[in-house]
Formats: sequence, C-alpha cells, structure tokens
Amino acid sequence: MGPSRRRLGNYPGQVSNETPRDGDLLVRIGAIVFLVGAVATLATVAPLFLGADPLPPAAYFVCMLMGLGFLIAGAGVLQSIAAQRRQARASVTATAPAPSSAAR
Repeated sequence: MGPSRRRLGNYPGQVSNETPRDGDLLVRIGAIVFLVGAVATLATVAPLFLGADPLPPAAYFVCMLMGLGFLIAGAGVLQSIAAQRRQARASVTATAPAPSSAAR
C-alpha cells in the first residue's frame, strides 16, 4: 500500500452513512424471526417427504414463528410509514405561509 492510498478507519469496505429510521429495527427482527420459522418449516416437512418419523409437536410450534415474523416486520413498516407522514406534515406546516390580516 503506497503513500497515495490511505486507509481511513478500520473498515475493510464501504460504510453506509444512512441513519436508521423508525421501524427499521422491527423489520430486521421480523425478517430474522421469519427466517427461523421458515427453516423450522422445512425441517418439519422434510421427514414427511423422506419417509422418516415426524418431528415432535414442539417443532411444529416453532413453524408459527414464520407468521409472527411477518407480523413484526409489518408493524415495522407501518411504524416507518407513520414516521414519514409525521415528517411530511411537519415540513408542510413549516413552509406554509402565515395567514395575513389584509385578506379580509
């Protein structure tokens, strides 16, 4: 690495400068919970196709995490929508002209 190429920081690649918004954390958590439920669904359905003994009922309850993850992610999206609407309303009211008394 020559003197013309300086490395800034300790990061090996690009770093995003985007700040997290309202609802982003819920969407990420919902996606992880959904993926855990999807893997559990595949694990519980596979023995049925392979002719093996089915898994215990607790494994089928873990499959319900798929729907729960979907609901959590949906709540995050709705929270994000509400925050964007609040921000849009605030910017409209801040730029709106004040009513003048000469209009009477």
